[in-house]
Amino acid sequence: MKTTDVRRSLVTAGLVAALLATWPAPAFPQGKRGGVITFALYQEPETLNPYIATQTASSEVEVFVVEGFLGRSPEGEYTPRLATEVPSRQNGGVSADGRTITYHLKPGLKWSDGQPVTCEDVRFTWQAIVHPQSGAVSTTGYREIDGVDCPSPATAVIRYKTFYAPFLSRFTAIMPKHATGDPAEMPRWAYNRKLVGTGPFTMLEWVSGDHITLIPNRYYRQAGRPRLDGVIVRITPSREVGKQLIKTGEVDVLWDLTEADVPELRTASGVVVSSEPSPYAERLVVNFADPALDGPLPDAVEKNPHPILGDPRVREAIELGINKKEIIDKLLFGLADMGTNELHIGWAKCATRPSEYDPARARQLLDQAGWKVGADGIRVAQGAKYAKDGTRLRLKLQTTTGNKLREQVEQLLIDYMKQIGLEFFIENVPSPVLFGSWASGAFRKHGHFDVVMYTTNPDVDPQSQMEGYFASWSMPSAANNGAGFNYARWASKTADDAIKLAGSSPDLTVRKKAYCTAVNEIVKDRPHIYLYSRNNIHAYRDRLVGWVGNVWDNLGWNAEDWSLR
Repeated sequence: MKTTDVRRSLVTAGLVAALLATWPAPAFPQGKRGGVITFALYQEPETLNPYIATQTASSEVEVFVVEGFLGRSPEGEYTPRLATEVPSRQNGGVSADGRTITYHLKPGLKWSDGQPVTCEDVRFTWQAIVHPQSGAVSTTGYREIDGVDCPSPATAVIRYKTFYAPFLSRFTAIMPKHATGDPAEMPRWAYNRKLVGTGPFTMLEWVSGDHITLIPNRYYRQAGRPRLDGVIVRITPSREVGKQLIKTGEVDVLWDLTEADVPELRTASGVVVSSEPSPYAERLVVNFADPALDGPLPDAVEKNPHPILGDPRVREAIELGINKKEIIDKLLFGLADMGTNELHIGWAKCATRPSEYDPARARQLLDQAGWKVGADGIRVAQGAKYAKDGTRLRLKLQTTTGNKLREQVEQLLIDYMKQIGLEFFIENVPSPVLFGSWASGAFRKHGHFDVVMYTTNPDVDPQSQMEGYFASWSMPSAANNGAGFNYARWASKTADDAIKLAGSSPDLTVRKKAYCTAVNEIVKDRPHIYLYSRNNIHAYRDRLVGWVGNVWDNLGWNAEDWSLR
């Protein structure tokens, strides 16, 4: 037996032994267990607190443990999770003016430590999110709440100050009041590394840099679920390592593959590839502010623009100089679509034309912008809008380490930019560094970067994504304790007004039109430059039963139904 196989067997045996030692005999129907699976995750979470985490990898672990009122189906519809039903006017869950939302908790709900789930936990969750010192990454849809009333332990009444259209998208995670702490100390809660939840699994241990072990939640509300004895989340150094492990059968589930991985794994014995069109888009996030500033707000950004990227002609030249089709054909086997905009799928889909590849026009724009070709082919400022004469047209490009595809894309981007006289240099960092929190000093949050490359996506209701990434009031700063995702520090009154309208109208037609107005401004001004629209691609061993793909949720969204052949 291989050393890795021996190690895995020992870990699994220890996990099951620990489980059985703490498991009350009558708590689990005998003969229903389905074994232990190993799930490969090539990014280690910085935190598992759902309201301060900024990594997708965190969500991929949280989903096994943490739940909210509602879930999201593969069809993009909200479904009851902790709530008995989805609130509507028809069932009395939504008031006539749309400002009061009533949720009824399912009877007998308990936390994984055995304490009852009550409305007080809902109220506490809201209070923690909006606390000015909590470090919550976004307060969108929560700061609009006037209060949470608890007429009974199983009834939560959410009162909004004004109508908030995407109200169903809030409270995606309920936190236990008794097992957390002071909201002002939220970044330092023990809960952040040892979740207490209502999901099918609960945490046994987290060994940094190695693995996270999940065992069945003995108080889970569904009898006979989960079917598995446990899930080992194995932290791997890269996606490439994960690919080798799933081919040899050392892991059962492999997260976040790319189109470039599909041909290799589709021919691997015992491996199933799950691939579906998704709302994900790989993009370049472009900093509009002087990167020397720390968390600047709109006024400071306007007075202190990025010396190179502050000029819209430079941003346009960068996009025109990128051969997106070649990236897709050369690196993704033609299996992805060209990136166009933030809302390229879903009910709010907006149609915009893909950008052209026109390096000649890009060079012309840079000439006009006061960037003249130097002796080595890289341009220098001579009369540029913001940069001092003699400034080299040189930008730092950053993404996550351990991602071969992104590294390959970076090399192509370096070549493309060199052809128009711009120099990209690479300084990649581990995922927790790039996607870290304001409190941790993450440079993306604080605005100390030129261009960063990664994937993000809207939810079923895109309001949180659109407001979080593109509203002027969503720039992370010391004043808001780092809330918001507007890392580009882009401000547009037209987009701001459209996003406000989309978030306040009950009419889906009006909302979609407003979103598309904002999208058109984004495409025109380029705070984000979209490279390609990604499929939702994961792989699993064919011994795993119960897998259902869901582009609107994390891969473990139905893990209570998983088992092994």
